[in-house]
Amino acid sequence: MDEDAGSMQRIFNSGAGAIVTKSIGLKPRDGYLNPTVVELEHGILNAMGLPNSGIDFFKEELLELKKLNVPVIGSIFGKNEKEFVKLAEKIQQFGADAVELNLSCPHAKGYGLEVGSDTKLVKDITYKVKNKIEIPVFVKLSPNITNIIDIAKSAEAGNADAIVAINTVKAMKIDLELKMPVLSNKIGGYSGKAIKPIGIRCVYEISKNIDIPVIGVGGISTGEDAIEYFLAGASAVQIGSGIYYRGIEIFKFICDEIEKWMIKQGYNDLSEIIGAAHL
Repeated sequence: MDEDAGSMQRIFNSGAGAIVTKSIGLKPRDGYLNPTVVELEHGILNAMGLPNSGIDFFKEELLELKKLNVPVIGSIFGKNEKEFVKLAEKIQQFGADAVELNLSCPHAKGYGLEVGSDTKLVKDITYKVKNKIEIPVFVKLSPNITNIIDIAKSAEAGNADAIVAINTVKAMKIDLELKMPVLSNKIGGYSGKAIKPIGIRCVYEISKNIDIPVIGVGGISTGEDAIEYFLAGASAVQIGSGIYYRGIEIFKFICDEIEKWMIKQGYNDLSEIIGAAHL
C-alpha cells in the first residue's frame, strides 16, 4: 500500500501472508497533481502517477522489513529491459523475497500498457530479469489489453514464476457541475468491487492457458470473493482497495471467512478448490 516499513509491518501482522510494495522506479518520481483519488459508487478511481522515492532511497525500508521477518514482494516499474533488470537486482540485494514486474499501469505514459501489451517485450524483460536474479519473478498484467492470454504466455515463455492478474481498469469520472474530468490526469485506474468480474474472467482464461500459478487481484473484500478467484484458477490473491473498506484487519477476516466456507463445504485443503470451476 505504500513505502513505509512500519505500516507494511502492521498490515503483515494483521494477517497478510506477505506484503507487496508500492511500485518503485530507478529515480524519485513526484506523480500527478491533485486530485489523484476519488471514491465512486462501486470502487475507487485513482491516477497517482507512480509516485515513489526511487529504489536507492527505498533501500532502508526493505532492509528494515527484512529485519522484522516480513515477507516482501517488491513491485518495480521501468521503461525498458535495462531498467527492469537494474531494479530487480537492487530489490533482491535489499532483501525482497520476490519481485513483481508492473507491466500494466493504465495511466503512466511509457511505463505501463506500452510495455505490457507487447508480447516480445514482455518475454524479453521477464527472461532477462530471471537470468539476473534468484528470487521468484511475478508478472502483473493489465485487463486493458485484448491479448492478455498471449501476454501471459509470453511471460511464461520468459520463465516467469507466476502471473498477477489484474491491475486496475482504465476509467474516467466527469464532474457534472464543472463539466470536466475529476482527476487531474483525466484518466485513471478503477479498483474495487466493480472490477471483480473482470478479474475473475482474466484469471479463469489465463489459468486455463498456462502452467504457472496465477495470483488473482481485483475487488476482493470478503472470503467469498477470494474463493471465487480460487475457483477460477488463482493460487493466491492480493488485496488493495479492500483495506479502505474493512481496515487492515481485512486479512484476518478473509482468512476466517475462507475457513468457515471450506468447513461448510467439506473441504480440507485449499488446493482442492483451485481451478475447480474449470470445465
